[in-house]
Amino acid sequence: NFVDGVIVDMTDEEIEVLKAERKEWEDGAAARNLSSLREQRNTRLAKTDWVVIKENEESGSVSNFADWKVYRQKLRDITNTYTSLKDVEWPTTPSE
Repeated sequence: NFVDGVIVDMTDEEIEVLKAERKEWEDGAAARNLSSLREQRNTRLAKTDWVVIKENEESGSVSNFADWKVYRQKLRDITNTYTSLKDVEWPTTPSE
């Protein structure tokens, strides 16, 4: 077996432990991908909080608030459609 490019003699028990660790890492890939997607989504949502605050504080001063609401909902729903950042197609941000 190779460890960091060096041949290493391993016992059967060590090989089984290594296989189990690799499987655990591979099995966790989907959860890590979804977590990364949520992190990016949350960042994008946070960048739009100003719109909601301005709309609430200034009672209807955001002329295209409906577009922002749709955009924010699409962001919240993104994990219903995508499970990885590599495949995601982000919705278009409304103009300010």
